[in-house]
Amino acid sequence: MSEAIVHRRNEKIGEVVSAKMAKTIVVEVTRRVPHPLYKRIVTQRKKFYAHDEEMQAKVGDVVKIVEARPMSRLKRWTLGSILRKGVDTSIPQAAGEAEIES
Repeated sequence: MSEAIVHRRNEKIGEVVSAKMAKTIVVEVTRRVPHPLYKRIVTQRKKFYAHDEEMQAKVGDVVKIVEARPMSRLKRWTLGSILRKGVDTSIPQAAGEAEIES
């Protein structure tokens, strides 16, 4: 009679748009849905605050977030896994390239 009840947690896949907070990332999830009246496909975006304990996700990464208990007023998700790393757009400077001679 005592069967184990397995609760599947809600999961979403999105892109990290901010990682400036301590242990928190902002993930933007994009959905394509038909408009209720005009039936044209429109893109809907929503931002979710997710807990990132090791602070491993960076801006531009595609991540999976998993539903969790409320951790703050806005944070109800945790980082599940990083599916794809984003492209680093910062320009690295070598130690000798600081000065440009003319």
